[in-house]
Amino acid sequence: MIHHVWGLFAHPGQEWNEIRGEEETVSHMYLTHVLLLAAIPALSAYIGTTQLGWSIGGGTPVKLTEGSAAQLTFMSYLAMLAGVAVMGGFIHWMARTYDANPTLTQCIVFAAYTATPLFIGGLAALYPHLWLGMIVGTAAVCYTTYLLYVGLPTFMNIPSDEGFLFSSSVLAVGLVVLVAIIALSVIMWGMGMGPVYVR
Repeated sequence: MIHHVWGLFAHPGQEWNEIRGEEETVSHMYLTHVLLLAAIPALSAYIGTTQLGWSIGGGTPVKLTEGSAAQLTFMSYLAMLAGVAVMGGFIHWMARTYDANPTLTQCIVFAAYTATPLFIGGLAALYPHLWLGMIVGTAAVCYTTYLLYVGLPTFMNIPSDEGFLFSSSVLAVGLVVLVAIIALSVIMWGMGMGPVYVR
């Protein structure tokens, strides 16, 4: 797992060929990659919001209670695990349009490796500062998009022009999934599952 993570940053084109040639199961992928990497942003946010807090306009730092932070951490962790599976399912469903025949497992593996920069970028939540989060978040999204556009044609074994269209479709679905997660979060906050601040 770790050598693939490093390879996706050092030489993504070559690494996608190696990943494509491996036989990976969904359970193994989740156990060795997704469960571990998805914990990075969740645990970082827990530590950052309970220990350091964030300051608005240079005032007193605002922190979450440990119970509230734990609840939000667990829910965000589940959302990330589900998001990888949902994106893999959408990639598998859309692949037929582009004459690609990957298995559902291959699509989930692709979605998991593509999301790697987002997981690692979650380390920025250790120090919950607006500008740091925006800079690291933007860089993580940009590199994830790069991995998507570079990796999809290789991974699906389709021409580059079709790969561009396929990647654009996947990106659009990813944005829809993100908006759905945000909307679900707002609904749950309205039901009383929102953050509780330290007074």
